[in-house]
Amino acid sequence: MQENTEISSRLQMMLDHLGVNAPEFAKKLEYNRPQTIYDILNGKAKPSFDFFHRLENSEYSDTFEYKWVIGGKGEMLKHNTVIIPFNINRKTKDGIIESQEVPFYDFSAVAGLQELFDSGTPHKVLQTIKIPNLPKCDGAINVTGDSMYPLLKSGDIILYKQITVDDIFFGEMYLLSILTKGREEYVTVKYVHKSDLGNEYVKLVSQNQHHQPRDFKVSEISAIALVKASVRFNTMF
Repeated sequence: MQENTEISSRLQMMLDHLGVNAPEFAKKLEYNRPQTIYDILNGKAKPSFDFFHRLENSEYSDTFEYKWVIGGKGEMLKHNTVIIPFNINRKTKDGIIESQEVPFYDFSAVAGLQELFDSGTPHKVLQTIKIPNLPKCDGAINVTGDSMYPLLKSGDIILYKQITVDDIFFGEMYLLSILTKGREEYVTVKYVHKSDLGNEYVKLVSQNQHHQPRDFKVSEISAIALVKASVRFNTMF
């Protein structure tokens, strides 16, 4: 019973780290009954071979150390960096650069995306990120919010290339600044699609299905950049 309790405690730590509840976790592992996960978390049931098999073959296998989950050995999280390339040589023919240092900006220190693009002054650079085998990138910032989850999560770093609205390829992922009617800036990362309202509009679509698509006038886009890659650090911090 003590062994069950220890495993249950570690699994609860995993859920707390992920910010998900038992039903969401059960769904990710393709269980039809969340009660299976509740019983394991409460120490009422011992995780079966099937449970560990599902866990090892789930999206969580890249984040959590399997030896830690089973026996508490080592650390909970894998210490690795995951780089995901986007929008590379699909419609644009950007050449791949073997190695480049991309400025990583402190977006909270600027008045907005347009101001960052217009200035890009050195004091806003936190550091540079050395990235191999990507097209030219103009900068990098942290992502906030969950509109592109699970592809992007809050805290991930995106690398981007500045473009103009005339260079939009529909269906790709962009970092955008929208000036609303109240002249407030709305900064977001979204897929850009054609709008049913006509050529004067674009439809912004999230990866997270809980966020509804929205149409904006093209003239309201004050700054835009093509997202080239994301960086995610899987650490204890």
